Amino acid sequence: MKADLEAFAALVRSRQAMVYSIAWNYLHDTALAEEIAQEAFLELHRSLPRIESEAHAVHFLRRVAVHRAIDEGRRRRWQSRAGLEDAPEPVAPATVGDPLLDGALRRLVDSLPSRSRMIVVLRYQEDLEPGEIAETLGIPVGTVKSNLHRSLAVLRKRLQSRDGKPAVGVSK
Repeated sequence: MKADLEAFAALVRSRQAMVYSIAWNYLHDTALAEEIAQEAFLELHRSLPRIESEAHAVHFLRRVAVHRAIDEGRRRRWQSRAGLEDAPEPVAPATVGDPLLDGALRRLVDSLPSRSRMIVVLRYQEDLEPGEIAETLGIPVGTVKSNLHRSLAVLRKRLQSRDGKPAVGVSK
């Protein structure tokens, strides 16, 4: 029993950044990302008797985090937004790139439909291959690839129309 608890604690330590990252990159909300991470690990703990290996546990955690983040994103869309006076003071993260471009790209990605946005997040933020994304979302690899292709085309087009110049890598 103690060995099981130690193994679970080690799994939490080794995978908490992955679970948090999926939720944060999708929602851009620290508190919600932490809550989703807690829910994912609680769900894993409840399901431990059915978990066959560490790889199975990682897949389980990733899948729970993805689906909970999508559900929360849908819920947030229907809730009213807090006023600026209720918002905490922003903390300037250490950035290396162009913060204006990063913000613009984040808003463009956030404008995608929920599944497309999650596919982009999993591919470019979490560095998952299309096969891993397909397995996580429970959809065919071809669907992931075509959705990713369409999403990137939409993002390029929106970026181009935003500044009037061709987006990087887009030919006329």
